[in-house]
Amino acid sequence: MVPMLVCDQAIREVGTNKVTLVGIFEGISSSVFPFDWVRGVTVYARLTDAQGVYDMRIELVRLEDEQAVGGEDFQETLEDRMRVQEIIMAFGRLRFERPGKYEFRLFANDGYLGGAVLDVVHLDAQEGR
Repeated sequence: MVPMLVCDQAIREVGTNKVTLVGIFEGISSSVFPFDWVRGVTVYARLTDAQGVYDMRIELVRLEDEQAVGGEDFQETLEDRMRVQEIIMAFGRLRFERPGKYEFRLFANDGYLGGAVLDVVHLDAQEGR
């Protein structure tokens, strides 16, 4: 299983190549559905034991009905099987039709690598007062 985190953004430091994850979170909320999350989301994954060119896909799946509601295909070249390699995928806008649990799922050559769950919660307008 590939470790994955959801955050506001990932910053790669020039020179050291270190990655800083800003605003790690597991849930978001809205008082109105459907709603568009426009703040952006970044998904960070650490891969090991892989080398070569891979057709990658990340999907956002609503777990209630296994419906894919977003995602992106890309290709990644992984250089060294013995090194940890990082995948950083930024999404500018996500649309949520209803509250529930969603999962970002990462695939390489159609094989499931891992996921990160995002809990989308309905915020009652009464609670905000």
